[in-house]
Amino acid sequence: MNRLRPIGIVAVSAAGAALCYSTICAEGAAILGPHDHPTVMMHTHPLARYMRLIEEERWAEAGDLLLSSAEILVGAGAEILVCPDNTLHQALDLVHDRAAARWLHIVDEVAEVATMRRVKHLGILGTRYLMDGPVYRERLATRGITCAIPPAAERERLNAIIFDDLVYGRVETSSRNYVRLLIDQLGARGCDAVVLGCTEIPLLVTEADSPIPAIDSTRTLARAALRESTRT
Repeated sequence: MNRLRPIGIVAVSAAGAALCYSTICAEGAAILGPHDHPTVMMHTHPLARYMRLIEEERWAEAGDLLLSSAEILVGAGAEILVCPDNTLHQALDLVHDRAAARWLHIVDEVAEVATMRRVKHLGILGTRYLMDGPVYRERLATRGITCAIPPAAERERLNAIIFDDLVYGRVETSSRNYVRLLIDQLGARGCDAVVLGCTEIPLLVTEADSPIPAIDSTRTLARAALRESTRT
């Protein structure tokens, strides 16, 4: 067996980071054998610190905060870096070249899956900062993929579900039904797939029970990290 490259998780919210970590470990065992997976390390600053910077659109400072976690992880031996938070990739785009290890970009990994599935019009669900922001729109455009987001009122309600419930690990039936409704609406608007673009949304709706084809950004990123760790 070739040496496995250690993975560093630059965490932002607990629930999304935990899902990324558990996916690496569980799916690693399927590849490597019972109970086996790459070495995984994680560091996170309090979510409140990120939220203050996001709300004030201080993306460069948020990027520096991500980079400080990355430096700790690289110092501990990480050779691959992932950030299981879609929203903070707006900040990551400003700093990833300054890290001493390779970052895997969550949107690039989602775009790769979308391309393989021949998706042409992708619905985006996530925080309002993500849905209103440039990260998915700009990177998908380079692949010839257009995107759509819910209307403003629906974006606000989804944002509240994420920050009031999901980041604390709370899963409500009403929230699950609402997200499924949003996915249905995006399908009716011509989306041939939807990205679960908040790393906590898969706690509500999985790829298997989405009304239209879905791409789970959290597990997609985790699988990419596992792929790179085990690459010969």
